[in-house]
Amino acid sequence: MLKLAVITSHPIQYYAPWFGYINQNTNLDLKVFYLWNFGVAETLDREFQQAIKWDIPLLEGYNYEFVPNVSKNPGTKSIGGLKNPTLLSQVSKYNPDAVMLIGYNYASLYRFIFQWNIKKAPLIFRGDSHLLQCRQGWKEFLRRKFISLVYSRFAAFLYVGKANYKYFTYHGVKPEQLVFAPHAIDNQRFLQASDTAKIDAISWKQELGIPDSHKVILFAGKFYHIKRPLDLLQAYKQANLKDVSLLFVGGGELETELKKQAAEHPNIFFAPFQNQQSMPRTYAIADLFILPSYSETWGLAVNEAMCLSCPIIVSSHVGCGQDLVQNNQNGLVFEAGNISDLTKSIKLAFSEPERLKQWGHKSREIIQNYSYKSTTEALQKALSLISN
Repeated sequence: MLKLAVITSHPIQYYAPWFGYINQNTNLDLKVFYLWNFGVAETLDREFQQAIKWDIPLLEGYNYEFVPNVSKNPGTKSIGGLKNPTLLSQVSKYNPDAVMLIGYNYASLYRFIFQWNIKKAPLIFRGDSHLLQCRQGWKEFLRRKFISLVYSRFAAFLYVGKANYKYFTYHGVKPEQLVFAPHAIDNQRFLQASDTAKIDAISWKQELGIPDSHKVILFAGKFYHIKRPLDLLQAYKQANLKDVSLLFVGGGELETELKKQAAEHPNIFFAPFQNQQSMPRTYAIADLFILPSYSETWGLAVNEAMCLSCPIIVSSHVGCGQDLVQNNQNGLVFEAGNISDLTKSIKLAFSEPERLKQWGHKSREIIQNYSYKSTTEALQKALSLISN
């Protein structure tokens, strides 16, 4: 039985069910090493501006171990947020045949990458970065050289989509090292909850005061500048649609400004942060899901929304756009930061109600292939490549 160690920052609602799936559906001896306890212990999320503890089990169904983090300011927002001096010794004690890292840009992971004996147990990397925001100049040259050096320590790479593939090859990764492992969420949880969620969404719509006859545009996430909720608010106003409401779900530093700008508009609504068990209902209320972010490595909320048959509009800087959003088939991609382009996309989406429904059906069809099954098969393929 092949022993696989996985090193990742903290229990994440998208990855933890995948680890359980691997444990249940393969012969791998899997052990996950966590560098921080966010998500399982109530911890302040600075961007949501509230304490968060996920309401689904994140530590069930697989073997794991927490590595003590001695950082004075623990977290994933800085290189120094994950300092785990015993990481190397704890993974060595497990004696794996291979090690998969999810991310690398932290003090502990740099130390591990360059000190680990890659001849004894090769490294696999899974990430989702892209080049959708162009950088130039000498800093970018040095950055590219350094990242290429980091990647030279890895034997195989799991890429999540087209933009991510280009990122890896740009940094010197050979095509034969790359295996497509689609970015996935727990599709089954969302798909199985869809019927109940649609019923619950009818009641929730009434509670929020949204007119029954209105279509709903949904923004669900953190209210902060990178996510560009203010762009969406302005585009919605400019679109001036009849019988369409805009719902912001979440929280963050822009909440006051959003509510101020929405104050005089009767069809803009707000709901607080919704934990994981409530997310199927959150997407079920939507007739259109929009992610206008100016920087988004992938956008797994799009996967979730597609499970609930949502048509999708994303900006050109959202990593999943090239893979999950098929133009005029299940949604649209607009130019990031261009409010006028977003306005046009919203108006186009609602110009034909029957077509919008068809877009939703297509979303659900597309997302079937972005599953834990597909990602696990890719992982097994990568392991077979590095064992030959």
